[in-house]
Amino acid sequence: MVSVCAVLFCAFAVKADPGFWKYEWPKTDFSKTSVDFKEIFSGGPPKDGIPAIDNPIFKPIAEISNIKPTEPVIGVVVEKAAKAYPLRVLMWHEIVNDTIAGIPISVTFCPLCNTSIVFDRRITHPEKGPLVLDFGTTGKLRNSDLVMYDRQTESWWQQFLGEAIVGDLLGQSLKMLPVRIESFQKFKTRNPDGLVLIPNNISMRQYGRNPYERYDSSPTPFLYRGAMPDRVAPLSRVVASEGQAWSLEYLQRVKRVETSSGLVIIWEKGQNSALDASVIGEGVDIGNITVQRQDGEKLVDVPYTVDFAFAHHAFRPEIEIITD
Repeated sequence: MVSVCAVLFCAFAVKADPGFWKYEWPKTDFSKTSVDFKEIFSGGPPKDGIPAIDNPIFKPIAEISNIKPTEPVIGVVVEKAAKAYPLRVLMWHEIVNDTIAGIPISVTFCPLCNTSIVFDRRITHPEKGPLVLDFGTTGKLRNSDLVMYDRQTESWWQQFLGEAIVGDLLGQSLKMLPVRIESFQKFKTRNPDGLVLIPNNISMRQYGRNPYERYDSSPTPFLYRGAMPDRVAPLSRVVASEGQAWSLEYLQRVKRVETSSGLVIIWEKGQNSALDASVIGEGVDIGNITVQRQDGEKLVDVPYTVDFAFAHHAFRPEIEIITD
């Protein structure tokens, strides 16, 4: 059973109305779009109703005692800088605008698609030149995925793709960084001097709780009207990288995959689902995934995602999901 929060979220969802949007979004150029507006739904919260974190606060790993070893975090390592962004925090904010090793980044998480992606916030526009963007939430969804907006032009961006779909920056893309969706213990072991994101205000939300209880075992996703994938359950997980995709169940069976293109994918136990139990640290074990490529004598991380199958099918239907 899903939580009351999720039920209300769904109950208030209505199809979006571009004519109405103009009152809330006077700076957004709705004449520029690459999508059918009928595909966009209002999820209930208004603009910034789910507040992004713009001034993130961190503590050293040694000072963190309230995160269980198996809780999921997004581990970002650039040069010698290492930061963990716990899903217990991102569940309630969905976007963190930050900087690591001099690179401006946005750490994003869409609970309804289980999509964790970290973007470089820098783009080069053919007319506007170099821009550093920071992002907020629109309160809108397309294919059940978070639609973000940049505060510089108020263009709308599809989180799953990192692409601007409405507004002045239409067609621009964000670079996706190679990060790991891993257990807190895994991050801690490989980065003992790393930093961990903490809430700016601990009483603002019920951090550590999952408002979408049992969502990843639901038969159908919220606010999704598209085609469903074949051979896998809509809310089963899919690991995707470099134009290839594997069901998580398959990777759990084989433990290791080496592709002809040089990718090495490894599954290991020890990470809770953030979208199962009401307490994230008590969720079912879905395991840890690493996706790397051989570079000389060493393996290096490459970008990958762990998404729900319906979202993968909606945005990348041409990429077959390997199941056996």
